[in-house]
Amino acid sequence: MTRRVIALDVGAVRIGVAVSDPLGGFAQGLAVLSAKGDWLSELEKIISRYGNPKLLIGLPRRTDGSEGPEAERMRETERTIKERFPELETEFWDERFTTTIAQRALLEADVSRAGRKKKVDEVAATLLLQSYLDSRNMTLS
Repeated sequence: MTRRVIALDVGAVRIGVAVSDPLGGFAQGLAVLSAKGDWLSELEKIISRYGNPKLLIGLPRRTDGSEGPEAERMRETERTIKERFPELETEFWDERFTTTIAQRALLEADVSRAGRKKKVDEVAATLLLQSYLDSRNMTLS
């Protein structure tokens, strides 16, 4: 059994949240938080539910791999999280194309436009986390 990982796909309006299974092999969508509300309190409830998780934060990079203003916004978000939860281990993970892939998957699953809007951030967080878990598990093999 390993420590759980919680992933955040942070947008300007919504924050997708996913969590790993206890063995660290699979990601599961967990929630969509409002970025405009008191999302840190909601995050606190999630963190307490999973003990001492690691927090994975999606870092948007440009297609050439460089960081732009959105990446700096994520670094500021991480600083805000660390102020509230100083003991929490955080890590950034490249989130390029996760939202696009999530939108395509929901479209292919014939999810309505309204349904896609509600689920895309959670699915993107799940894809982000699964990518991280797959990478970590390949290095452990």
